[in-house]
Amino acid sequence: MSAYDEVAAAERAPLSPTPDQRELVRYATLAASGHNTQPWRFRLRAGGLDIEPDLARRTPAVDPDDHHLWASLGAAAEALSIAARARGTSAEAAFVAGGDGRIAVDLAPGATPPREEARLFEAIPERQSTRSDYDGRPAAVNAIDRMVAAAALHGVELIYLSHPTRVEQLCELIVAGNAAQMDDPAFVDELKAWLRFSAKDALARRDGLYAACAGNPTLPSWIGERIFPLVFRKRSETDKLVRQIRSSSGLMVLVAGEDGPAGFVAAGRAYQRAALQATADGLKLAFLNQPVEVPAQRAKLRTLLGLGDRRPNLVLRVGHAPAMPRSLRRPVEEVVVAG
Repeated sequence: MSAYDEVAAAERAPLSPTPDQRELVRYATLAASGHNTQPWRFRLRAGGLDIEPDLARRTPAVDPDDHHLWASLGAAAEALSIAARARGTSAEAAFVAGGDGRIAVDLAPGATPPREEARLFEAIPERQSTRSDYDGRPAAVNAIDRMVAAAALHGVELIYLSHPTRVEQLCELIVAGNAAQMDDPAFVDELKAWLRFSAKDALARRDGLYAACAGNPTLPSWIGERIFPLVFRKRSETDKLVRQIRSSSGLMVLVAGEDGPAGFVAAGRAYQRAALQATADGLKLAFLNQPVEVPAQRAKLRTLLGLGDRRPNLVLRVGHAPAMPRSLRRPVEEVVVAG
């Protein structure tokens, strides 16, 4: 793991006092993405950069309408904007339709770093999707309030559920969504393609879901690929989900104001900001998106939360736990495109 840990640490090295665009891109890539696919390209230009979708990294089985892809780009835009402002550069990000779509981020020197964002900036290299059991302690009310306010800055409602009845109701939808996905061979094949069973494989690819980051044993890739169908079983996965949900402080659902790419981007930006706030407050988060990925369960989640026609975008659990190994990111030169 020493080589792996060295790369992970280098990716999260502190930002220089006067970062150039490529350094800002490095911090942007520390944002979350579905299956850690990192489906982004950063096109540098005078006065800023554009974040474009890398459609070769789509996950059509789990994300047929590219919801998670656009949310991932939104998360990257938010991380980049916070980092830029922390170093005295104004950053204005906006979704631009047309073609495949993009997020335009305009940068200009001379901004005063917002005081309230200092802790969010410091949390960028610390945030992670922590896929482990939590310790069951409740989250502080003021920490939840800060997450709600962080999401609201992007017009996104953050609904926090901690009452046992409400948690169990959402748990049922998560479990049902997970069962439907595990019964879908296309989903299972796609997930397996993004698994990295060994540190060697994770280092070679710098993307995907590395086993150690979820607390699973590492194996040579050829063994992991053969064992996966034997251990990825519905009963064991259900037991793990239920245990992890019940060990959490609560669950949260993010709901954007509109359906479509602009709303997906807003949900991703809201997630990133709320997750950085949670990290600054000592909380861990992990995605449980099964009930928004499976249409039948998404409809039930709408009803459960009284959302009407609004689409629930992202589901997470929140709580307290030690940090897990960090996932890797692709080198900046692989994701930067010349303008």
